[in-house]
Amino acid sequence: MVKTSDTETESDPLARLKPRLGAPSRAAEKPPPTRDTGTTAPQQPAQDTSKKPENSDTAPSNAPTTPSAAVTSSAAASAKPDFEHTVASYLPPNKIEAARHSMLPKVLERIDVTFASKIHPKELARGIGGVVVELLGQQSEQFTVGEQRQLIAALLGDVLEKAHGVKLGKKSQEQEPAQIAGTFPELESKASIARDQVDDAKRKLQPLLMQRMDIGAAAKLDRSELAKQLGELVHEILSELKIHLNMAEQRDLVTTLVNDMLGLGPLEPLLADDAISDIMVNGPNQVYIEKGGKLQLTDVKFNDNQHVMNIATRIVSRIGRRIDESSPLCDARLEDGSRVNIIVPPLAIDGASISIRKFSKKKIDLDSMAKNGTISQQMCTVLKIAARSRLNIIISGGTGSGKTTTLNALSRMIDAGERVVTIEDAAELQLQQPHVVRLETRPPNLEGEGEITMRELLKNSLRMRPDRIIMGEVRGQEALDMLQAMNTGHDGSLCTLHANRPREALMRLENMVGMGNSNLPSRAVRMLIASAVDMIIQVSRMRDGGRRITYVTEVVGMEGDVITTQDLFTYEYLGEGEDGKLLGNFKSAGIRPHFHSKAEYHGLHRALSEAMQL
Repeated sequence: MVKTSDTETESDPLARLKPRLGAPSRAAEKPPPTRDTGTTAPQQPAQDTSKKPENSDTAPSNAPTTPSAAVTSSAAASAKPDFEHTVASYLPPNKIEAARHSMLPKVLERIDVTFASKIHPKELARGIGGVVVELLGQQSEQFTVGEQRQLIAALLGDVLEKAHGVKLGKKSQEQEPAQIAGTFPELESKASIARDQVDDAKRKLQPLLMQRMDIGAAAKLDRSELAKQLGELVHEILSELKIHLNMAEQRDLVTTLVNDMLGLGPLEPLLADDAISDIMVNGPNQVYIEKGGKLQLTDVKFNDNQHVMNIATRIVSRIGRRIDESSPLCDARLEDGSRVNIIVPPLAIDGASISIRKFSKKKIDLDSMAKNGTISQQMCTVLKIAARSRLNIIISGGTGSGKTTTLNALSRMIDAGERVVTIEDAAELQLQQPHVVRLETRPPNLEGEGEITMRELLKNSLRMRPDRIIMGEVRGQEALDMLQAMNTGHDGSLCTLHANRPREALMRLENMVGMGNSNLPSRAVRMLIASAVDMIIQVSRMRDGGRRITYVTEVVGMEGDVITTQDLFTYEYLGEGEDGKLLGNFKSAGIRPHFHSKAEYHGLHRALSEAMQL
């Protein structure tokens, strides 16, 4: 079994570097294992007990020593800074700083800052490590492995600061390096060397691993125990195949194998990244993510189409559904509530497509939305009062605009003593109340029987004595039953639907009622909508990636055959800032809300008047 020390634990180098970029007195206690790749850096000289470091007056007698080792370009590329333990300051502080400032212009000449801003800091550290080893080979001064790691850490912070324009740590006031003359594709190849070696080793090792494993026993183990036992077996097979991987690469290999066995394979690192909101798999060789409201292409790849199908099957089988040629469409969810849509061949021509909508682990409420600029503080207060006053609210918006997030935030205002029933195609709502009954539709079986629709669940929920009914999304003929429920004592119900403006949301609602073959005249349908719906909240995703509530519209009643509304708040676009963010204001109409009487019934009319600046 391959053992690793605590100082070699996988972690995000950026998180550790942020507070310590300007402190060259930290060093790794133990260098990473090396592998002979044919390119050898200067050897560490044998330790001479008669020669002391320059600052030996302050160094303790038991200061750790660095063993003699050949630092290869591959090993340096995979080296990651570790600052977990304080090492005595026996390293000459000016040595690291001098090398740092002399190498920084050369490193920036070799690295495309635009590319550096798009890759993970771990990959960037590997690329910088390869350049550092090459530059050190051209110098006469010797650097220990610990000193090299310190140097790579400092340069990583400098490159990230240059790439993102953010100061990551204390930095001496030096003249900025020259602008980059051009791109250098060598960085990208060096950054992917370790990943390619791990993938190649996985392809060779996996068939032998499956032959020697007891799959049934492995399925009963938890993740940590399986990784421990798998690590021993992997080390044994690698020795037999004479495949040389360092410890970091062996850990990556074991993690990849465990992810394939228990998780979602190559998607696991993306699911673990809280900054990613959407994951889109377009066949085995193309995976996009949404980060900060922008789409980015990743370097994540699957082995083949069958590998993607295996992951898709694992997702849907957990909730009792299936995905195959006879049933090539499926909505599902992950264990954390993330929403999943899967479509496979023959409908998906270029291979199985998996779309995952992740939800933040941090619970979002209306106050946090106000801090993020999604709504103003006045809007926050009015929406709280609207939810407390048991208004029937429709949340309208486009795909990915934040309708479900807004619905979850509004649901925070529901009293803990109320009985809430939720109805969804794929359960994704995250209500915090103790008395919640969650219902989910069911697709038909292989014989085409057994389907349970949202309309049937909604009719059944009326017999469950709900105080509020929350529908994840209204798409069809269930709209009529929802409006009838809102009109029959289930005040405070919430739902979402797709529309671009509040007036269009009312039109879509009317059209969906017509899909139910109710044969009701248009005027009767509009009267039903006007009496059932109290407020429409319009959510939009802007071109800068931000989400904002652009309309808070109140349904007032009917004038002739037309449903009348009034806007309480609107978002006014003003322009674009230097950072690319859109500028705008949330404007209050300054009028008395139609639901003022309901707010007065709940004792909230004064707060409502103050929020509306009446």
